[in-house]
Amino acid sequence: MKKHCKLWIALCTALICFSCNGGQEQTTAEKNGWRLGMQSYSFHLFPLTEALDKTQELGIKYIEIYPGHKLGGKWGDQAFGFDMDDRTRKEIKELAASKGIKIVGTGVFVTGNSDDWEKMFSFAKDMEMEFITCEPALKDWDLVESLSEKYQIKVSVHNHPRPSDYWDPDLLLGQIKDRSKRIGSCSDVGHWRREGLNQAECLKKLQGRIVSLHFKDIAPKKEGEAEQHDVIWGTGILDVKGMMTELKRQNFKGVFSIEYEYNWENSVPDIKQCIDYFNRTAEEIFKQ
Repeated sequence: MKKHCKLWIALCTALICFSCNGGQEQTTAEKNGWRLGMQSYSFHLFPLTEALDKTQELGIKYIEIYPGHKLGGKWGDQAFGFDMDDRTRKEIKELAASKGIKIVGTGVFVTGNSDDWEKMFSFAKDMEMEFITCEPALKDWDLVESLSEKYQIKVSVHNHPRPSDYWDPDLLLGQIKDRSKRIGSCSDVGHWRREGLNQAECLKKLQGRIVSLHFKDIAPKKEGEAEQHDVIWGTGILDVKGMMTELKRQNFKGVFSIEYEYNWENSVPDIKQCIDYFNRTAEEIFKQ
């Protein structure tokens, strides 16, 4: 009898876990603390309501929404950001949750007005976010650190290309090495390569300070092109598997935001292939 009870409890537990995961079995990546999320800028040609639909279609459970993304639907051209009223904030959270999606962060947030930081942290807390992806002005670091501690929200510093203050990991580490562990990198691996940096070496330098990533693969540089565009993961010039292997070595736990900046009008099929590559590669890596 006891044996049957134990089997019944185990079955119920498995069914509950299955249900909580949206009816999908956890991937190897998820079991090891890796969460695939969507950076909503990938769908910036569409309102947020449609971006959420596309994220749901892809089976992605997390989203990082860029400030200024038009909400759409009954909210029309109203933009996502700290100017949203309480009712709209609640409704957007509920809309995302109804599709099995959690809003984990917002960014990339950049401001020259120091007063905006309190508004942003308060907004992130109200929206139950984990992190703010941003590029703080150098003068604002003490303020940003204090607000991060006050609101218990992580700061994930993005690396736009030069003249950004954070295009090189050494520049970021110079600003945060003696600051709170809540502060770290939003590692945009494509921008590192575009700046001539080795992305795996950059990840190594930032060990223990990586909060999240803008993950991608990019095409070779072509004459006359301003920037190398995104491609399906595993088909470009970035060592995607090598980066994932390095993050496994670091025991990284966090969000890989998919920022796919190509085929803007119909990128879902490409992103599906990126997700498949990520899951297959994670299975290979974690078996080793």
